[in-house]
Amino acid sequence: MDYEHTQHSPLHWLLLVPAGAMLLSAAWATESPAVVAVLLGSGLITGVLGFSFGRLTVRDEGSRLAIEFGPLPLFRKTVEYHEITDVCVARSSWIDGWGIHWMPGRGTTYNLWGFDCVELQLGNQQLRVGTDEAENLAEFLRQRLKPR
Repeated sequence: MDYEHTQHSPLHWLLLVPAGAMLLSAAWATESPAVVAVLLGSGLITGVLGFSFGRLTVRDEGSRLAIEFGPLPLFRKTVEYHEITDVCVARSSWIDGWGIHWMPGRGTTYNLWGFDCVELQLGNQQLRVGTDEAENLAEFLRQRLKPR
């Protein structure tokens, strides 16, 4: 049984539009080289982050689950199936936000859009994976854990 699902988010435009504005401003700025450098650096960093958080792909890679933001794949995590001790469908809150977050008592959340997630218990740590098909991902993971 293989699994792969990609969730897309319109939120990355919230970073790409200002990134473009900063880069254009850097091209037109004539005040000082420092202003140009700050606008250029800020625009590039914001643009890279925008292209890094446009989608979240969760896929089976044989012995592990891969969680990858994209289309620019700078942020990726893999979890070996043997490390997962329990799986359940859960709900994140607004404080879990967009991207990758760690919260005391709740562990790490990889989220892109919405509040549905699958919570993986990894020993004494929790990992939440945001998805728009939480039931399917949870069922796939339960099937992977069954042979134990």
